Amino acid sequence: MKNEIEVKNGGQPGQTFKAPSTIKEKLSNVGPGLAVAATGVGTADMITAIVLGTSFGMTFVWAIIVGSVLKYFLNEGVGRWYLATGKTILEGWRSLGRWATGYFSTYSIIWGFVYGAAAASTCGMAMEAMFPIMPIWGWAIVHSVIGFLLVFTGRYLLFERIMTALIAIMFITIIGTALLFLPSLGEFAGGFVPKVPEGSFMMALGLIGGVGGTITMASYGYWLKEKNWQGSSWISTMRTDSKVAYTVTAIFTMASLIIGAKFLFGTGVTISGDQGLVTLAQMLGDEFGAPLRWLFLIAFWSAAFSSLLGVWNGVPYLFADFIRILKARKNKAYEAKAVEETDPAYRFYLAWLSFPPLLLLFFGKPVQLIIIYGALGALFMPFLAISLVVLLNSKKVAAEYRNKWVANSVLIGCVIMFVFLAITQLMETF
Repeated sequence: MKNEIEVKNGGQPGQTFKAPSTIKEKLSNVGPGLAVAATGVGTADMITAIVLGTSFGMTFVWAIIVGSVLKYFLNEGVGRWYLATGKTILEGWRSLGRWATGYFSTYSIIWGFVYGAAAASTCGMAMEAMFPIMPIWGWAIVHSVIGFLLVFTGRYLLFERIMTALIAIMFITIIGTALLFLPSLGEFAGGFVPKVPEGSFMMALGLIGGVGGTITMASYGYWLKEKNWQGSSWISTMRTDSKVAYTVTAIFTMASLIIGAKFLFGTGVTISGDQGLVTLAQMLGDEFGAPLRWLFLIAFWSAAFSSLLGVWNGVPYLFADFIRILKARKNKAYEAKAVEETDPAYRFYLAWLSFPPLLLLFFGKPVQLIIIYGALGALFMPFLAISLVVLLNSKKVAAEYRNKWVANSVLIGCVIMFVFLAITQLMETF
């Protein structure tokens, strides 16, 4: 298969874009995977890792590694589907039946409304802790509007550069904090041996299932398109991109575990929720001085804002593609139309994420909406895993790019774990 393809987005007509062949060239092209990872690694992952470190020391190093490996295979599967078939994940879901796109459309509307408020308020909490010149809701509005304006410009490369900068800030600040509490080699090595202390099973599964995983994993194919990665010759580069992304994810989450294990383990201090990160920052400041408090709060903010910005950019692609598919049923001219950031449907969903959810900051979250949100959200990751098992073993994918036994084993393992977590969350919700 040729290693050169025509550039359809960017560049001049007829210009070719060669897929990298050396590891150095592949690493220099890393970007979309980092956007997925930065979006997925939010404050919830920090809190989960810190809480597990606080309660069980370095026991769950293995869980972070397993979680990162599982998410790599999910992310790689989404990317491979797009590059091997030229079809978006929404087109793949449509081929499974109308129920699949119907589920997504319902989930995306409710999820966007609730997540929009949650993401903005988390950013607001981090910023208010650093600059208490406005209440949390004021900073939340500022972040939501900034996210809207940055994405509305339709400049993917600008978005990618900002996300890369936020990742660098997250990496430097959280790793810098963790360096103060480095465990001994023996403690760290002991965490590689799978152990599940009494009372920790669901928390361990939550850590495995949560590391770097959100609905934006399904946006990966659209970000590959924005980078002009088209055709199966880019699969090797995509895999390098995903490996780098989830290696960074593992290191970041590991650093959070170390902070909990070495700073809070055995102290009896309880950390929960986003407010717990503010409390932890204050404790670090009291122990080591104001600079460390600021370092941790910056890590908190960068994790929150990168998640917001990634969702603001990525999920509207999915919604716009859903609208394109609906229109294609009536007018085949829409079938081959590529989804872009300037599409009215894309900008509608971007506005849906940015503005209506702000009402929840003032009126609270309606219980019924939260129940539906939790139920649909619990089903998304098993839905993604199942769909990748079906799609990547089908004749829609050339034989050489279908799942091999390792990918099938991991994805089926994902399905089992996510279904178990979904059932547990649904039981708690209802």
